[in-house]
Amino acid sequence: MISNNPEWLAWAIVSGIPDAVIYSDAEGIIRYWNGGAERIFGFTPEEAVGQSLDIIIPERLRARHWEGYRRTMATGQSRYGAGDLLAVPALTRSGDTISIEFTVAPIRDDAGSMVGIAAVLRDVTRTFTELKRLRKIAAAARVDNATSGA
Repeated sequence: MISNNPEWLAWAIVSGIPDAVIYSDAEGIIRYWNGGAERIFGFTPEEAVGQSLDIIIPERLRARHWEGYRRTMATGQSRYGAGDLLAVPALTRSGDTISIEFTVAPIRDDAGSMVGIAAVLRDVTRTFTELKRLRKIAAAARVDNATSGA
């Protein structure tokens, strides 16, 4: 039965989930890009695979990103703990900035050396925008209360 084959099951999950699944090698070159990544970022797998992660990293964040990426590749350690949910802005094919949350998994070869990083990413732009709107409303209410003597 196909569904009992672990390799088939892993492929079916990774290729079919709506979240982006991206794998980049030790140099930060995209080697895997699923349909979720295409949906979120707008690049087809053919356009993304072989490209630098820079296609989705805003220019102002690239230096910091690459510093951390290279350190992780060299040491096998990230400053983020296992399972930490990271939140950053990202770029789409159209040049729009979106808000994403993601987790990462270091990928090692049989000898234990770092060979890349896999990430599962989700577009949280609507949630982030709504949170900003609610924070503005709350801040305005605090100002109103402070000025009215309440």
